[in-house]
Amino acid sequence: MKIYRRFFNSSLALLLTMGLQTSSFAQIETLTDRKPGDPEVEYPSQEFATSEEHYNYLLEEANGGTQHTMATIPVWDGLWSPGYNSMPAIFLEDGSMAVAMSPGGIVKEGVLTPAYEEQFRQRRAEIAEYGEQLYDRLTTCQYPGTARWLWEPYVKEFANTPAQTWMMNDLMNETRRVYIDAEHINIDGKHSATGDSIGFWDGNKLIIWTKWVNPADYLRGMPLTSNQLELVESWEAVINDEGVRQLITQVTFYDSVGLQVPQSAVYVHTSSPELAAFGARIRNWECATSSNSYQDETGRTFFYLPGDPEYKDARGFTDFPDIPGQSLNPMGQ
Repeated sequence: MKIYRRFFNSSLALLLTMGLQTSSFAQIETLTDRKPGDPEVEYPSQEFATSEEHYNYLLEEANGGTQHTMATIPVWDGLWSPGYNSMPAIFLEDGSMAVAMSPGGIVKEGVLTPAYEEQFRQRRAEIAEYGEQLYDRLTTCQYPGTARWLWEPYVKEFANTPAQTWMMNDLMNETRRVYIDAEHINIDGKHSATGDSIGFWDGNKLIIWTKWVNPADYLRGMPLTSNQLELVESWEAVINDEGVRQLITQVTFYDSVGLQVPQSAVYVHTSSPELAAFGARIRNWECATSSNSYQDETGRTFFYLPGDPEYKDARGFTDFPDIPGQSLNPMGQ
């Protein structure tokens, strides 16, 4: 038994988290469009040839950075949900999150390099023809990658210490570690899904430089990123004019292979105490042995359903079913 449907788990998860029982692009637009109090994009004060030049300029402007202690380090406690981001407008005329993942939208010329623009046009043509992007890297349990990590529609948690910041995403437990007042180190000699991140504090604002990131994409329906992608980000907790606690991320993407020139965007996460109030917690996420999605010979995503011999129980399995206490679903016994 198999079913062909939208591989749209990310948006559906967000909608269900918000208490909605059905998903539509109109609802996604409502959840992610720019609201009163949401910030504008803050562009770099000058043009920088590289992310390294940009980061070092900010470090110099901050006089080497603020040396926080555990008593002074900003606390970004609780669960945070993704909200508005301006990234789709980099690549599409009047781009928004709803347009990014649905038919429509005019590709901006000259933003991407020729090879990447052509691939993006092919992706948008596929969405126009089929109503969706037929294949997404999450189908085969690939990590979203750093650019997409910035807006994955699942909750995040953040833990700051003077030496490190941990940025934890519910999706695939994809955690970014930011090493404060450090240098880039890569003893493995290879790239990874989240790359290597270093940073410093400028008062209550965290500045991050990330490099050595695997090629991926900005989001489902958006362009590919190359293995030369680097990011300079600033993160700051604010209370906006509407009295809402937010984490504001201003980011500039540097990609000498994929972008004609660096591009900037703003991302918003909103504190969501209501999720903790009803018991939502980030649990261990495992994909490879529990994913029921697969590609057919045409490249389309399908799902195995219960009853199919290939169906995998998301709770996993036990090698010792005859021994008491080995069930992975004791609450259902």
